[in-house]
Amino acid sequence: QKMSTTLRILLIVVSVIVAIYTLHKIRKAQLNIDDAFYWIIFSVLILVMSIFPGIVYFMANLFGIESPSNFVFLVIIFIVLVKMFGLSIELSIQKHRLNYLIQRTALMNYAEANKNKKAEEANTEQK
Repeated sequence: QKMSTTLRILLIVVSVIVAIYTLHKIRKAQLNIDDAFYWIIFSVLILVMSIFPGIVYFMANLFGIESPSNFVFLVIIFIVLVKMFGLSIELSIQKHRLNYLIQRTALMNYAEANKNKKAEEANTEQK
């Protein structure tokens, strides 16, 4: 089977839109370089697969995938899953840090409140 021209054009359009949108977000300082790098590589990979379908045909045959378009979708799904896994790890780390900061702040507030309470009691006793 062949990869349709419509799919190739769609992939080119999507990859260009992703690249332009990513660069736009970088310019507005709404996306950090690490995340932008991922999305630029993603769009370049899709662009390469759509411009050079021979690579897709070869890889699909190598992995025993009947349709080159199925291979393209498999690659896209895999890349998105890898990104989701990375984000899940990052989210877990941030949750841990947030809990630590909340606990630390609560302990500091408790210590400060006790300090103030003892200072008030000492002032009351002196009067």
